[in-house]
Amino acid sequence: MNFIKTDFPGLIIIEPIVFDDSRGYFFESYSESVFAANGITYKFVQDNQSKSAYGVIRGLHYQLNPHAQTKLIRVLTGKILDVVVDIRTGSPTYGKAFTIELSADNNKQLLIPKGFAHGFSVLSQTAAIIYKCDAFYSKESEAGIYYNDAALQIDWQIPKDKAIISDKDQQHPSLANCKNNFVFEQ
Repeated sequence: MNFIKTDFPGLIIIEPIVFDDSRGYFFESYSESVFAANGITYKFVQDNQSKSAYGVIRGLHYQLNPHAQTKLIRVLTGKILDVVVDIRTGSPTYGKAFTIELSADNNKQLLIPKGFAHGFSVLSQTAAIIYKCDAFYSKESEAGIYYNDAALQIDWQIPKDKAIISDKDQQHPSLANCKNNFVFEQ
């Protein structure tokens, strides 16, 4: 596996080594020992999976401390634009968005540490994603940021008339007004 650091502290792209042959392919998507050898020692406790249709935009979601979650995102079928926003007060990338295309074809994964809001848009007819979390879901700790906050300047790559967004996601506050108890630690 290749571990690629981004300009966002703690945000890492993981590219597996894929073995192709006439039968198909094989790759290791997670190995505790390989991750640990690369300084990633989270203990994942929950896997989540979702399927969405073209035009769906989910996010931007996170859980507040003490139930914040580190996530390891990958796509099983289809293609998404994965989006994260650094909301760690004091971070050099605070308030900035990072986007990456994740797909069943490129097999890339994104490791998102605590203190990032997360969302994605579906760019293919359908997409199924799976993600590992290092903390359990906590409804009381749910929080979010309005997906289309002008301050974030996110291009979700979905035409406005094709976007499918839940009522809940349309009610999130802006970054400037969101609930936040994250502090950047080096």
